[in-house]
Amino acid sequence: MKKRHIVVIGLGGVGGYFGFKISQHNELDNQNKISFIARGETFKRIKENGLILLSAEHSNSVTNPDALYETISDIENPDLILIGVKEYDLERICNQLAKVITKKTVLLPMMNGADIYDRIRKILPHAIILPSCVYVASHIKEKGIVEHHGKAGHLIFGKDPENPSENINWILHVLKSSMINFDFKENAQLDIWTKFIFIASFGLVTAKHNSSLGAVCSIDSQKEEATKIMREIQAIAHQKRIDLPNDIIQKTFEKALTFPPKTPTSLQLDVHSGKENNELELFAGAILKYGQETQIDTSFTEKIYRKIKAAPQNRL
Repeated sequence: MKKRHIVVIGLGGVGGYFGFKISQHNELDNQNKISFIARGETFKRIKENGLILLSAEHSNSVTNPDALYETISDIENPDLILIGVKEYDLERICNQLAKVITKKTVLLPMMNGADIYDRIRKILPHAIILPSCVYVASHIKEKGIVEHHGKAGHLIFGKDPENPSENINWILHVLKSSMINFDFKENAQLDIWTKFIFIASFGLVTAKHNSSLGAVCSIDSQKEEATKIMREIQAIAHQKRIDLPNDIIQKTFEKALTFPPKTPTSLQLDVHSGKENNELELFAGAILKYGQETQIDTSFTEKIYRKIKAAPQNRL
């Protein structure tokens, strides 16, 4: 069997969790070459101590990849690249990848957002890209150490609509052998947009009010705002022939109620801590862009977007 070169870019909560599993399994069977890309202090810590995953799923919490690089330009002949960076770094990473990928390299973004596939495709028009979304409760505890709680992470991805006949069975084998919980589908767009309607609506409303999932579900004015955003997303999805269920809004609120009421969102935390980079463009920016493309009225999302942009902490 050919030894494949698998590269993990971004070793945060998501990339660190899934990358750890692939690397640690490969240490046992040595079927592939696993490379990590890390920068600065994270690079130093992993070089000295390996990547550490604190999780009930693993008694051995350390893995050492076959190779560790600081720059993407050092990668040679990658077969699979797992992208786990923050969304605001995506274009920069893709521009660097353009110089190292081959026509057979498969890109698997471990990112949540309705427009991730399109943004990668715009920069890498001939690449093989697997549309995806991810569920995992993990975070960076400190540089080089990822902590995971709760259910096993879950990766959902589908065929590349531009390259539907591409054989990716070997990737499914790698994920299964690495004990990664995943679903592979002919078309993953329904799952991607189901996740997006939840994270975008609740992210935007909690960021505007500095509130929580429970507040959006229980305070009538916030619930109405989230509902209006969901309706705009639902209309865009319909125009794009993504058939979200008729009761998607009700189901989205029901999902939110499964979390502890005081649960924050990452956008809310980033906005109100004054963090320069955040997910505002990933959520509102994507809705406005797709609204313009599909001629759907997204004026309410735009109103929320401008309100968040104008907040004092965003003008620092």
